Formats: sequence, structure tokens, C-alpha cells
Amino acid sequence: MPPSIEIAVLLLGVLALETRRSASALQIQQAFASPNQTNNFVVDKVSRKVYLATVNTVYQLNRTLSIEVEKRTGPVEDNLLCHAPQLPQAPCEHPKSLTDNYNKLLELDREQGVVVVCGSVYQGFCELRKMDNISEIAVEFPPQGEKTVFPSMLNIAANHPNASTVGLIFRSHGGNTRLLVGATYTGAGTPFFPKNHSKEDLRFENTPEIAIRSLNIKDLSRLFTYDINPSEDNVFKIKQEVKTKNKLNFVHAFIQKTYSYIAINNDAKMGHKESQPNSILARICLDTESPRKSTSGPESRKLTESYIQMPLQCGFDGNIYNRLLSVYPAEIHAGDGKRTEPYLFGVFSKGDRKSALCAFRFADIEEEIRQGRRNCSNSPSSDVQVLDSVIQGSGAACIQKGNLVLQPEQLDCGAAHLQHPLALRRPLRATPLFEYTGLSSVAVDDIHNHTVVFLGTSNGRLRKVRHTNTRRLTQCTHNHTHMSRQRLNNTWYYSKTMHNLQVKVAECGQYRSCSDCLGVGDAHCGWCTLENRCTIQRECAPEPLARSWISMAEGPQQCPSMTLTPPEISLSADIKDVGILINGSVPDLAGSRVECDYGLGVSTAATVHLDYGPAQIQTCPLLPRENYPSIPPGRDHLTVPVAIKVNGTSVVSGSFIIYDCERTGAIHPKTSCMSCLNTRWRCYWDQQSHTCISSKDESKHNLLEVSNSSNPSTSHTPIGNLIILKGFISHCFIMMSSAQTCGLGKSSCVVMQNGIPMEVYHCGVGSWDCSQCWGREDQGHLCAWCDNSCKPRDDCQPVRDQCPDPEIHKIFPLSGPVEGGTLLTIQGRNLGRRAGAVDVSIGDVPCTILPEHYTVSVQLVCMTGRSAYDMTEIVQVVVDQNGMGTSKERFSYLVPKLLSMEPRKGSRAGGTRVIIRGEHLDTGSQVRVKVNGTQESDTIECTMPAAVQAHTESVAVCVEFENIPCQSEELSTTYTYEKNPTISFISPKKSYLSGGRTITVTGQGFDLVQSITMDVLGVGQIDCTVLSPATITCPSPASSQSQQASVQFFLNGVLYTGENPASYDTEAEEEDGEPQAGHFMLDYVEDPQFFTANKEKLIKHHPGEPLTLIINKGPSDLELVPEEYSVMIGSYPCHISFHNDQLFHCTINEPLSSNEGELPVTVQVGNFRHTIAKVQLGGSELAIVVSIVVCCVLLLLCTVALVVYCTKSRRAERYWQKTLLQMEEMESQIREEIRKGFAELQTDMTDLTKELNRSQGIPFLEYKQFVTRTFFPKMCSDYEKSLVQPVYENDTLGPRALPETHPLLQDWQASNTIRPNMEEGITLFSTLLNNKHFLVTFVHALEQQKDFAVRDRCSLASLLTIALHGKLEYYTSIMKDLLVDLIDASASKNPKLMLRRTESVVEKMLTNWMSICMYSYLKETVGEPFFLLLCAIKQQINKGSIDAITGKARYTLNEEWLLRENIEAKPQNINVSFQGCGMDSLSVRVMNTDTICQVKEKIIEAFYKNLPFSQWPRAEDVDLEWFDSGSNSRILQDLDNSSVMEDGRKKLNTVFHYQVPEGASLAMSMKDKRENTLGRVKDLDTEKYVHLVLPHDELMETRKSHRHSHRKKVLPEIYLTRLLSTKGTLQKFLDDLFQAILSIPPERPPLAVKYFFDFLEEQADKRGITDPDTLHIWKTNSLPLRFWVNILKNPQFVFDIDKTDHMDACLSVIAQAFIDACSISDLQLGKDSPTNKLLYAKEIPEYKKRVQCYYQQIQEMAPLSEQEMNAHLAEESRKYRNEFNTNLALTEIYKYAKRYRNQVVNALESNPTARRTQLHHKFEQVIALVEDNIYECCSEA
Repeated sequence: MPPSIEIAVLLLGVLALETRRSASALQIQQAFASPNQTNNFVVDKVSRKVYLATVNTVYQLNRTLSIEVEKRTGPVEDNLLCHAPQLPQAPCEHPKSLTDNYNKLLELDREQGVVVVCGSVYQGFCELRKMDNISEIAVEFPPQGEKTVFPSMLNIAANHPNASTVGLIFRSHGGNTRLLVGATYTGAGTPFFPKNHSKEDLRFENTPEIAIRSLNIKDLSRLFTYDINPSEDNVFKIKQEVKTKNKLNFVHAFIQKTYSYIAINNDAKMGHKESQPNSILARICLDTESPRKSTSGPESRKLTESYIQMPLQCGFDGNIYNRLLSVYPAEIHAGDGKRTEPYLFGVFSKGDRKSALCAFRFADIEEEIRQGRRNCSNSPSSDVQVLDSVIQGSGAACIQKGNLVLQPEQLDCGAAHLQHPLALRRPLRATPLFEYTGLSSVAVDDIHNHTVVFLGTSNGRLRKVRHTNTRRLTQCTHNHTHMSRQRLNNTWYYSKTMHNLQVKVAECGQYRSCSDCLGVGDAHCGWCTLENRCTIQRECAPEPLARSWISMAEGPQQCPSMTLTPPEISLSADIKDVGILINGSVPDLAGSRVECDYGLGVSTAATVHLDYGPAQIQTCPLLPRENYPSIPPGRDHLTVPVAIKVNGTSVVSGSFIIYDCERTGAIHPKTSCMSCLNTRWRCYWDQQSHTCISSKDESKHNLLEVSNSSNPSTSHTPIGNLIILKGFISHCFIMMSSAQTCGLGKSSCVVMQNGIPMEVYHCGVGSWDCSQCWGREDQGHLCAWCDNSCKPRDDCQPVRDQCPDPEIHKIFPLSGPVEGGTLLTIQGRNLGRRAGAVDVSIGDVPCTILPEHYTVSVQLVCMTGRSAYDMTEIVQVVVDQNGMGTSKERFSYLVPKLLSMEPRKGSRAGGTRVIIRGEHLDTGSQVRVKVNGTQESDTIECTMPAAVQAHTESVAVCVEFENIPCQSEELSTTYTYEKNPTISFISPKKSYLSGGRTITVTGQGFDLVQSITMDVLGVGQIDCTVLSPATITCPSPASSQSQQASVQFFLNGVLYTGENPASYDTEAEEEDGEPQAGHFMLDYVEDPQFFTANKEKLIKHHPGEPLTLIINKGPSDLELVPEEYSVMIGSYPCHISFHNDQLFHCTINEPLSSNEGELPVTVQVGNFRHTIAKVQLGGSELAIVVSIVVCCVLLLLCTVALVVYCTKSRRAERYWQKTLLQMEEMESQIREEIRKGFAELQTDMTDLTKELNRSQGIPFLEYKQFVTRTFFPKMCSDYEKSLVQPVYENDTLGPRALPETHPLLQDWQASNTIRPNMEEGITLFSTLLNNKHFLVTFVHALEQQKDFAVRDRCSLASLLTIALHGKLEYYTSIMKDLLVDLIDASASKNPKLMLRRTESVVEKMLTNWMSICMYSYLKETVGEPFFLLLCAIKQQINKGSIDAITGKARYTLNEEWLLRENIEAKPQNINVSFQGCGMDSLSVRVMNTDTICQVKEKIIEAFYKNLPFSQWPRAEDVDLEWFDSGSNSRILQDLDNSSVMEDGRKKLNTVFHYQVPEGASLAMSMKDKRENTLGRVKDLDTEKYVHLVLPHDELMETRKSHRHSHRKKVLPEIYLTRLLSTKGTLQKFLDDLFQAILSIPPERPPLAVKYFFDFLEEQADKRGITDPDTLHIWKTNSLPLRFWVNILKNPQFVFDIDKTDHMDACLSVIAQAFIDACSISDLQLGKDSPTNKLLYAKEIPEYKKRVQCYYQQIQEMAPLSEQEMNAHLAEESRKYRNEFNTNLALTEIYKYAKRYRNQVVNALESNPTARRTQLHHKFEQVIALVEDNIYECCSEA
């Protein structure tokens, strides 16, 4: 039996129920609206606190969903390609940006009091937060200062918002807490990985898909680590090459027994056939029980050993739901109701959004797993296979092990020979229990032996369904809430939406009665007897009693009910108590306060007599009779309600009757005796007093009572023409002694005689023919027809009952369909005495009489029979006694036809009027269209109803006659329902009170609208006009007051309620979402106000001239458009032109004429009309006067214009003269500046040569520092402050240098945290690197990886250089082999591009090789001219003014750093003594424009110029004190109270500001401690401070110079000549440097350059490259551009000096000149070329000749043999032996090897030489030793 069939048998007892939404919807009890999308939540079962995680925020909510604590978790600066910042020493070269933090995992660990919160940022980093206050961190991880932190400890959850993560927390047998996590792989090759990046995936490259991690907060060293050693045994990781075939999307993880189950979808199979399932259920055994016996320790169970997975299939025979959306494990009751059995419920979907619920029995799952392991071991089959896609534990396929018997534990969790993950191939199948569209989640509750399933849908519905014996789930209730995640307990249901909801599992309170409560079929609901309400059981009573809560299983028959004795009580009876029997399930009432409530505000105490099981007897005293209300008039009894109250609460209710027999007889006076004896309670008839009494008096013998037999009879007593009809029923009998007459014109009446009613009738009244007279016999009247009148029978002798033949006066209708059924009405005389005596026929076709429509003698109605053909015949009436009558008119049988119907389509909402045309459509007595029509001649006009189904399209329309179903095709056609018209919006949304404003209705589908009415609620309705399928216009109705009204529309007479009509069924609404309300808002505001420009009421106008009026509109927010305005002047329309929203012009070009002298000006807007003024038509005198005035005004204007022109001319002439003077002054200034620049060109060179002190030593850096700075420029910048920054705190001895702190320069010592085998592994790895085949293959393998970035290549090359520094000859051979490969690759493409950039490992190796080989040459030959050039640059810059903030100077080589303003600066000498320096005072040359900080720097340089810069103090650490002539001292500072303001900024203090004179005495001293000073001047805010110039562009400076008289106006470009002055000054030093670089000293030839250039020429010859330009480019790229340019730009690599920003800019110009000199292309320069290139354009050709000569000299040198070069390299290695930490370099190289382990192994296996020497095995052995994996190491050995 399939599981789904079996579960159908188990889940019985819940009755099917379909209720209206309003009656049964689950109610939202609490809601919390989160501003961001909700990701996860968890509920604490003890405190019922809710922990909610949304995007960027986590919340702690109380049980009412109110915020207790809120904590922001994002956005943060992050990048998907960067390590978590918590990882020590993990820099990232990728730019970071603000990234939202999506919560991926939220788990509660109550025992440790923490909440695990994992987000998508920082590579899925997890935090441990406190349960009591989630805003606080419970455990700081990683701990402060912890260095042994690995990425695997931080990268836990998925790092992408759309990637899945599941997890659970469990306890191992030792009490250790563990965290199981499953996360989707988001690395390279997945849609989650950033596009256009070749960088390796730092997040998931080594992170497994499934892992069990330590979560013991007491053991921080192992927190979040893979808990079992070796670590690979506790992870499940897919191989890199098959990840595209295993795209795992995790759904849910849960624990069942001692197993962890993980529900997964393999999205890689989504593109396959939908009939194939891709849902997987995986199981892992957890160490929650006692450990197995094993030598490997108590924590020995492997994850992959117990891992097994199986497919899940929901559906059969092609109807398969192949994607799992949600799962929920639940214990449900079996068929006997006594035991429970675990089931797994799952929601599945397929491609068309259809979804289904399936259930799988865990017993079947466990048996399938056992059978799978049994088959793998004993009888291998295709049903089970080893999961070879997993790295850990994968092994051979399932093979037969003989007759091996596996123990139960081995079948469940694997065995020693089954240490690999298994996969079952045959899916576990189940039949869908419930199918619906859009299901997304499931939760199950087993309550009172009944199983209830909650289903969430993707469109926001919560469905509560249950199982019936039809093997299908039936909907119970539903609610509007989007469920993507849920929590469920016995009372509350929590759902994850944008508004996080707390929904009660059942809304029992809506059922008011016990029968409704128990009959609805909701297992959660039951009847709380003592509270008289429908509740959940736990809400019934704090201490429930037996039988106090009735469950659904007990049924409505157990509802409390009561039986009263006696049930009826006479008003006159003397009864004191009433007995009450309570049935149903009621608790024992003994000891409770029991009362009887009569509903009159009065209760009486009840007495409980008996309690036998569920039935209880009690008595209640009756109230006195006067306490009951009186019996209403016309009634003979009163119903008194009775309710049994227990402790003040009504438990059961009933009623009894109090009756009064006297009222019974008086109610029906005509039949008082009969009414008295036939009433339902016992009454007696007193014949003597003719009254009805309630008690029987034995003394009275004339009392009548009801007997079992009654023989009614009548007697007639004639009195003249009146006959008295005496009647009796039972024993009532009355004789008549006299009669009374009836009123005039009445044939019968009832009269009273002694209180007895009598009927009197008159035969002559109302009987106009024979048939009418004899027909009264059926009424009991004894009348007869004689003498042509109706008389009593006794007056007619002899009596003859024969009447004349019938007469037919009229028949209608005159036609009918041949099918018959027409109701034919016949009017006439003598048409029979009763219906049964008349027969009617139409020709040969009978017509059946309808007795209910028969009127004696005068009219009858019959139904025509079916005719075989169409015909026309007379109508015949045959009466039994009278004979036959025929009609004068003829009746026709016709065949109707339907010819057309218009229109043939309409909206689904109905209301469309259609006209049906055809033949004989007016025939018959009743015509109807199947869709509700009316009849009119040959045309039927009817209104179409709404579509029954939401997706109905074509329906049949048929014309039916006489209620006969339509069967003829000639009477039927089709009608098409199309999509309802939709209204998007109305515009405008405001109207004036007068109405009439055109409201435009915009939407779609208006071509289906025939009529539309706009209903403004509270204002009125108005018809609208359809303009197009998308536009309708409606004039707004008038309103009496300003208000905001709601607007609704009736389309074709049907109220528009939104996109979905109200008549659609519930299912359609749920799929398309909630229908819109269909209401729109319309604001009524006051009518607009209009008036003329000057508000005049009378406007004069001359006839025959154009008229233009200016009309102003008062302020309003109606937003009127020009088309809404209409202006009339009399009967003339006015043309309107608008200038703005408040003013428009009204123009009439035609002449105005009218018999009246005034024309009204009327403005109309909609229905609003208002006369704002009147136009008075005047004569021609006014025009003459106006003309004269205009001429005078024009003459005056001309005079004024002439005066203004003359004044302007004189002012312009004065301005021109002033401009000429300014130009002459500017010319003079330019001439002076040029003369000064010429003088500088001639004198600066001589002065600089004199001032430059060559006696100071050159501060060369040591070799090891030169290497580290050259090899690792970025890394060294992190240590640069530590290398050169002195420490002075509490040091009276002055500055001292710090030791070198770079890691590569320190000894490598194995710490306690390093694994014991690591040193051995590093040593073995060093041996491998000394194998050429391994190293070349290793480098190529890494370079082939797309994510091995340029930075990684440079780092690897430098590390290899350090590691092989002791064997430079071997290093050189490796470099040459790699260069040969590079040349081969470049030669096939464009050989000139080779070595242009550093994009490969070998190119960086070449740079490092050149640095090593050229260091001695650099230090001994080039060092001195290079250092002199640097000193010359600094000295020249300091000769002029330098802006301390912007850095711009008077003397520079770089245009961008040029001070383009003439600053008057004078040099002056000051005498300075440095306290504590041990030197005499010195004379220091400064500029009077120098800031105090600049003065300090020049003083420090003067005192410390013979020491390296790293030993200099900083200007911020010294004080400068000035002693004036009066022996007064003053501390000089850049900013103090004397600082002045300029241009809104504070100006820095200078030497000139303090008025320090020539030869002044100053003292400098070290500060005792650092003060909170300004810091570096160049870092000051330029918006607040200024030194020499403002930090704006030259244009702004020029403009400001107009406003400042103390600054001279000069063109800034004139100062470009200062660049030439500086260049000329430095030219000699630059020439000396270039000469040193491009020359070959005979005593010290550059052997490395000769050796390498020969190598390049040799390679070019081998490849036939003869182009000299190509060889020139190769040499240039390898030496000048690769080495010398780097040195020129970075002198700090060679010297211990201060490279300022300004010096760096000058060196960039010099380096550019050197680059241009080495280029073979000619520079095309012009006036628009940058000055950096123009400055040395003249010298570049000469420099190019030097380069060519240098290359030629190198070529002419004697060839260098390999032995000579190797000897030279060996000497270099020996010279600097033990300078570097090679072990650390090897460790860093190993990280790359481990990172690309698989790729390196594959490359080694592909290399025949490497494979022959077993290099891949040795490499694996290195990995095993370093990772301390003894198992892998032994296996490799």
C-alpha cells in the first residue's frame, strides 16, 4: 500500500466543511510591521518571545509582537570577493561598497542562552547574541588578539541574498553543542558570483556544502570549527569539477529520532523533463547517543559515513510535482487512535505553478535506507550507488561482500567498509493529498487525535485543511497572509510576511452555539460547557473539570440540552416548581452555584437532585404569576425562556409555555368551540356559558372535551331567500331560531347569534348565468337555475340542472410554439361549473385545464399540447352537461427562429444589453432568454448576467418558450465574455461646487461599456460618455457644500468593484489577489473666482476696435486647464490666451455691435457661470483723446533716451582710458617678471652649486630593506611608519631609530600553535621547489587559473625570489625557462608587447632579478648623482615661497604644483640654538613668508642633515621660542590669538607676521609631551585656513584680485617661465644622473645587463626576429622601464630620506623624460602639449642618442659565459646569506599551493616527467604534513 493511501486511512475523523470566508477566516491576533523584508524568525517555546531577522535588522519581540530590543546589522562595507574583516591580516584589493545584510540563519540555543545570527555579508559570518538582549554579543568571536583564525571558522552561511542556508542545533552524547549548516555554493561558475571577475572565490572555494561545527561557547578555540578530527570527515563537499551538476538548494533541516534530515533541491536538473523529480531527502546520523566502540575516540562518527540521500516523488504517471518547497515532520495518530506515527509532509510544485501536498511515512524512509545499505553490501544493484561527486569519503562502487550480515546500527549509520556517502536512485513515491495553485509552505498539528494541516500560498493565503476518508484534503478556513516560513504550537500560528503575524490556529469564538461549534469540523474547537462558548481546550478553564469541554469527536449530540416538566402550564394552575432534566456532557454540578434564569432579570436557586452519568435532574421554583409579562393581544399563550446558570454563566437554555384557555376561545369567535377543543394544550368547552376553560369541574356535566372521533355535518334552514348554514365540529352543535340579513350586494356573510357565528347566503346575488348558479354547490350553497335566474332549490320546481352551450368571447395569446406549453386564456359564459367538467382542444391538439386558474363559468386557463407541425385552428370548449362552444378567433402554432444578436460580446461582470432579432419571437405566453430577458414583438432586449466562472469565455445564449429547455439550434447562439473593463484612475480629483467639471476616467476595455453612471456618494448620480476604449468623460454633479466624496461607477448597470467582479467565486479571487474597492475620491471645493485686472465692473470700449480683457482668477487648488474656461461678451465668444495659472487674456477681433449699450462679460467653467463685468460701447471722442495722450508720452520718452545716451557715452570713454592704464601697468609687470626670471636663470645654478653641501654622507638603506621595499611596495607601506617614525615619549636622549619589523626580515620560530609536522612539511616543500620540473609546472598551473590575479602573481614571484635567494643561479635558470615560454607566447601574437607590463609571474621575477643584480651598481655608481639631484630639487624648491596648505611653490618642474601668483618674499638669516642637541647655534636661512612649521623643518634639516631621515624629529614635536631685544621670549606657532582673517579664512602665522628681524635669536627644544596641536599643516581644512593663496582655480584667483587692491593683477600663465628657471638650475645634476645610468664603467661593468641582453638577442635569433625595433623594445622594457624608472620615482627604496609630495611631482617629470628618451617613436609636440613633455623636449633627442649608444656598448662587450655568470650570482647569494626569513616565504607560497591543490595535482599528473618522478605524490605528502592529516599522509606514503 503506498504511503499516501495508508495515510488516508489514518487521518480520519475530521469532517468536511466549506464555509464562507467571513464566517470562518482565521483572525490575525497580533501583527508586527517590519520596514524591510523578513528573512527568518524563531519562537522561544518557554517565554514565547519572538526573535525576528529582517534585512539589516534583528528584533526581539515579546509575546504580543511588541519590540523589546532592536539591533541594526547593516548595511556594511563589503565585497563578495573579500575575506571577512574579522580574519586577521586579510587585506582586500577589491573596492568595497555599502551592502545590505540578509539574514541567512537564525537558531535558538536555550541551554547556552544564545541566538545564532548569520548574515550574508562578510562571507556568511555568524554572531552569537544574548537571548535576554539580542542587541548584545554573548561571545566575542574571534576573540581579541586571536591570530589562529581560519576562513573556514568565519565562512558559515551563504554570502548571497538568493542563496539558501539551513541549520539546526543539537547536543552530542558528551553534552557538546553542535551546529549543522547546509549552504548553497556561491563560488565561480554560479549566478551568485560577481560577473567579469577571474579572482578565485575566497568565500566558498574551501567551504563545504554541509558541515557540523562546534558551538560550545566554553571552548572558544574550537568554536565554529569542524568538530571531528580529521576535519574532512565532518564535512560534505562537492568536487569542484562537478559543482555545475550539483546545484544544491537547501529547503529545511530538522531532527527526527537521532538523525538529521535535510531537504534539498538539485537545481541543476531543473532543465530536464518535468517527470523526473529533483527533490532529495538526505539523512545524517547524529552523535546524540552513547559513542560507538572505536579506537579513534568518542567523536569518531564521520558525516560522510552515515550520509545517504534518496529522491522524493510527489505524483504518478506524468503528473509529477518535481520541486520541493517546504517540509514539516509531524507525529499523527494511527487508525486505532491510540498510537502515533511519524510522517513527513511536503509541499511540491511544478513548472505551471500548480502545487500539491504529499506525505511520506518515516518508517518507509528508514526501511528504504536500510535496504539500500543492504543492497550496497550484499547484492549490488542499480538502485544504490556511491556518491562520487563528494570529495570526502568517496570510494569504490558498491561491491558484494559475501554473506556479510550487517548489524542494525550499520544499516542505519554505515559501517567500516561503507565509509562513503550513498545515493538511492529509486524515488520514494507518494500520491498528492491536496492539489492547489501557488502553495508555498506547510505546517501540521495533531490535535485530539485529528490531524490539521496549515498551508501557505504564494499570493498571501493561509489555508487550514484536514483529511477525510475520500483520500483528499478539504479546505477548512483561510486567511490573507503570505506564508514562506511558519512556526506552530497548540494555540498560535506564526507566519513570516512583510507584516509578521501571530495567527490563532482556530477562530472558535465565531461559533455561538454548541451545535455550530462541534458541527463545523474544526479539531481545535470544542464547547466549553461551564463558560458557554466555543474555545480551544487550553482556553476553556484554568482547572478543567471532567466533561467540561466537549471535543469535535464527541459530536453535537453531546451538547447540553434540557427537558422541562411540565412543558405547558396553565395561567390559573397552582404549580410551584418545575422539573428540569439536563442531558449531554455536563460536569458534576455538585458544589456549584446553580440558578434558573427566566430572562426577566430575576433568578431562582436550583436544587440538584440526581447525578447519574451525563444526565442531571434539578428543580427550580417558578416565579409568581404577576412577575411574568402579560399575554399579548390576539395570543392565547406566552413562551417563558429558562436558562441554567452555573456560577453566573448560562450553561443550557430552554423554555416552557404559560397558556390561557379563555383567550383561546376568544381569538376565533366564529369557531370558538372548535378552537377551544383543538388547541395543543388541554382546554374544555362549557356549553352552558359558551366559554373555554382550562380546568375540569366535576360538578359541571355540560363540559365538552376533545374525543378521538368527530363527524362533521351541516344543515340548512331556509328563511325566505336567505338560507342559514349551521355548522358543528365534534360536539359543538347550535340551532338557529332567527336570521339576520347580509349587506347589499353580498352573496354570503357571517352573523352572530348569542355569540355563535352563522353563515347566511343569497342565491340571487353573484350568480349571473346557469353555470355560476349551479357552481355554488361546491361551496355548500343549495341554489338552482330557473326562470332565467338563480334561486333556492326549494323555489324551483321541477329542478333542471341543464345549462346552455358555452360561449367563447375572447382567447389570448393567439399563437404559441409547436412544442406546446403555452398558457391559453379563454373568456366567455357558461364555461362549466367546475374545472373537472371542461375539456379544451385546438383542432386535434388537447389543451390541459389548470384548475388553479379556473373561474366558474367565465374564464379558464389551459396549457397547449405539442403539435406535430405549424398550423392555425379554432379553439373548442366542451362541457359535460352544456355541450360545446367554439371561438371566433384562431390560435396559431408557429416555429420561432433566432436570426441575430447584438452585441455578441461583453464584460464578465455582466450588465451588457443585447438585442435579439428573429421570427415569431413574440409567440406564446411566456418567452425568456436563458440569461434573463424581456419580450417585445419580434425583438427581445435583455441584460446579460455576470459570468459564473472567472475564466469563462464563450457561453451559449438560447431563447426559451413556455419554460421548455432550448433544444433547437435555430434558437441558440453564442456570447463571448471578455475581460472586465478596468478603471485605473480619474482626473482631475477635484471639482467645484457648481459641478459640470469634466472628470476623465482612464482605464481599459471601455469598448464593452454601453452605459456608465458615476455615483458620487452623498451628492448624486450622473450619466457619462464613452469616448474611446481607454477614456470616459463624466460631468461632475453639483454639491451643496465642500466635502471629500467617494466616487463609484456603474458599468452597464453593474457596480464596478475593481478588476475582479464581486460575482466571481472565491478561488478566482484568491489567485488574482484581493479585488480593488473600486472607489475613488473626489474633493469638492469652492467655485473659482474671476475678476478683471482692476476689478472694475464697467469697461468702456470703442466699437469697431479689437477688445482685449485681462481676467484674473482667484487662488484655488482646482488646477484648471485652459480648455475648461469659456468667456462670453454678450453673445460673442472670446478667444482665451493664458500667461500663467492666475491670469489670462480674453480677445475679440471682430467689431462688437448691440442694440444695448452694455454687454455682460460672463465666465463659465462647467456649470459655474458668473458675470464679472460689463462692456460699455462708447463713441469716437475717446479715441481722439487717447491718441493725443500717446503722442505726448512718446515725445517725453525720446527726450529721456537722448539724455541717457549721452551720459553712457561719457562713462564708457572714462572706462576705456582706465583700461588702457591698467594694460600699460600689466605690461610693465610682465616685463619686470621676465627680467627677474632671466636673472634667476643665470644666477640660480651658481648659487645652488655653492650651497649644496657634499660633505654629508649618503643615507643608503641596507640591502635587505632595499629588497623588501622593491619586492613588496604595497606591503612595505603598511610598515613604513614603523620603519621611519621615531618615538620620543619620555626619551630625553633625543630621537632614535626603530629596528626593522618586516616579517621577512625576522627569524621564523615554530610557535606552540603550529602543528608538529609543519616544519617537516615546509622543508619537503622547499625540496620540491628546488625541482625545476615541479616549479615550472607549479607556476604555469597557477597562471592558468582565471582567479589568480595580477597581485597574486607579483606576490608569488617575490616570495619565490626570497625563497630561492640563496640559489640565484637556480633562480636564474627558472626565470629563463619561464621567459622562453613567455617569448613563445608573445612571438605568435605581437612580440613588441612583451615585457611591457607586469602581468605574469616571470615578469615580476625579472624585475626582482634586475634589482638584486643592479644593487651594487646602483649604490656605487648611480647613488651619488641621484642623491645630489634629490638634494638639488629640495634646495631649489626651498629657495622660494611654498604654500604650506596647497603645497604649491615658486620653483618647481611640475606645472600643477606651480605657485601662479607674485608673492613678495625676502630671505633672512636667523640664529638658532637647539637645546639638548649638543651643538652650537647655527645660522639658518628662511623666507619671511614661511610658516612657523616650515621654519622648524628648515632648522631641523640644518641640525640633522648628516643623519638619516628616520632619526630626525618632527616639527610637531619641537617648540620654537623667540627672544626679542628686550629679553622677552615668545613661543611661535602657526595659529594663535594673533592670527588674522583673510577671505573668511584664518591665515597661518609667518615670520613676517611676527616681525622677526634679520639675525634674530631663536631657541628650539623638544616638547615634554605631545600636545593636541593642529597636526600636519597640509591636512588642514582649506575652507577654514589659508597661507599664501586661496585653494581655487586661477580664474577665481584673478577675479578676487579685482576686489583686493593689495594684490597685483597679473596673467597667471606668465609664471610658467619659472619652470624653465628650475629646469636650468637642475640641468647639470640631471645630466650627471643620466650619464651615470647610461654609461659602462670599465672597473664595474653591469654583468647582469650584458648577460640578459645577450639572452634576448639569442631568443630573437632562434625565432627569426630581425626587426631592430623589437629588440630595442625588449631591452627597454626589461631594464630602463622595469628597473630605472621605478628607482627614479621611488628614491625611498634606496635612501633613508623624506620624499615629499612636491618632490614626487618633480620626479615624475624627470621619469617621463627618461621614458621618452628610451622610446623609439618621435614625439609630436605643439603648443597644446602638456608642459611635462614640453619642458625637456629639447634634450630628449640627445638622451635618445645616449640610450642607443649604451645599448651598442653593451652589445660590444665580451660575451659572458654561463660559468662566469653563475659565479657572479653565487657571490651575490653568499654576500647576503641569512638576510631573509625563507621559511616564512615558503609558508606563504604553500598557501597558494593549498589553495590550488587540485589544479596543481592535475598539472603534475599531466606532465610525463613529473608523473615519472612521482612529484604529485610528494606534493600531496606536503599538504598532508602541513595540514597535520596523518591519515592522508600515511595513505600517500
